[in-house]
Amino acid sequence: MISQGIAGTLILIFTGLITYLGLSRKSYQDEYKLDVDEILINKEYHRLFSSGFLHANWIHFAFNMGALISFSLSLEMVFGVRNFLLVYFLSLLGGNVFALFIHRNHGDYTAVGASGAVSGVIASSILLYPFSEIGLLFIPISFTSWIFGLALIIVSILGIKSQADNIGHEAHLGGIITGILLTVVLRHEVVFANWWVLLLLLLPISGFMYVIFYRPEVLITNKWNFETPKINLTSRREVSVDDVLDKIKSEGFSALTKKEKEILQKSSEQR
Repeated sequence: MISQGIAGTLILIFTGLITYLGLSRKSYQDEYKLDVDEILINKEYHRLFSSGFLHANWIHFAFNMGALISFSLSLEMVFGVRNFLLVYFLSLLGGNVFALFIHRNHGDYTAVGASGAVSGVIASSILLYPFSEIGLLFIPISFTSWIFGLALIIVSILGIKSQADNIGHEAHLGGIITGILLTVVLRHEVVFANWWVLLLLLLPISGFMYVIFYRPEVLITNKWNFETPKINLTSRREVSVDDVLDKIKSEGFSALTKKEKEILQKSSEQR
């Protein structure tokens, strides 16, 4: 039992050290933070991992590590140290890969923080303990675990859509997805005992993944508009017909090309 919780504590200490180095030396932060251009152009893939040990400031560090310690003990008791570390670091990687994918066309996008890893740990804990109570820091209320998880997913999706703050919602959602998948693999018998919780968490994620791959324009518009954009073919047809009529007036009908005659014929049939 002495070993229980040691993994989370060691992560906190090591992350605190790297965060200190990053905040003390800007060059260190710049060298190891997540940077889209540096990863995709210069192939500096280590940033997908190293950025998870850096933080923007000590408040950022405190929130992430506070959440980690809150969930790490119970998760280590179920998984053991090795599998807990697997969930943490793969969620870190999954969160950053997801953020990189979302921002692949934003060369100047940068990010730091362990949010993806912590989100994966939280998601895993929620699946294993869906009816436990989760309290919020500085707020004297608590939520049932699965409700908190669903809210976290929805907030992350809305945050990615709005891009209204400097929070890495992409890393959050990527970490959550990774944490869910790993928990299903590692403890499927526990997860499937409350299968509806898993389904409930996956529904908004699945919907958002559909948007990303089949309606990506939604991410850069101000509305959740799922209608296929329509081209005003009528106005285009009328402009083309007007051009044809102008040519008839100036050059005569015999001067029309085959294509122009077809445009005129289609116009007469549609009116």
